[in-house]
Amino acid sequence: MALWRADGFVEDSWTALADDAPAPDQGAVVVTLKRWLAEREALSRRAAPVGVAVEAGADAQAHLADLADRPLIALAFAKFGDGRAFSYARLLRDRYGFKGELRATGDVLIDEIPLMLRCGFDAFEVTNAPTLAALGAGKLPGPSIHYQPASVAEAPAGARPWLRASGGG
Repeated sequence: MALWRADGFVEDSWTALADDAPAPDQGAVVVTLKRWLAEREALSRRAAPVGVAVEAGADAQAHLADLADRPLIALAFAKFGDGRAFSYARLLRDRYGFKGELRATGDVLIDEIPLMLRCGFDAFEVTNAPTLAALGAGKLPGPSIHYQPASVAEAPAGARPWLRASGGG
């Protein structure tokens, strides 16, 4: 799958592991939340980084605080109408102080990406063909001024404290 960041498409250095696949000795891996919870001690002892893929659900929100020390958290967008991962992103960045890579995966639409950037996402593993085409063409929509604070952008110097300029990342 294509991995996009604010500066364009990049090579993904992380390998997603199935729940029944053995973990390699080397290389950064992403495991499901289910596997992380079952094998946390063993996975924590790995010399290479371990990220966690989280799908929206009651179980997911209960474990967000415990994941804040991971180097990567991939939040799944199973369908474009499910916005729970937006809330998870804000919780991770604002409440739990997550500093690692926050990745959106799945059915991400182009008009959602500017909002996702403001919520703290910094990488996008996109499956939506029109979104991939728009990103490839450099077409990222979005307003230049926002009236709500974001997880990643600060108010410009001299601006009204409630007015935020788009940081874009």
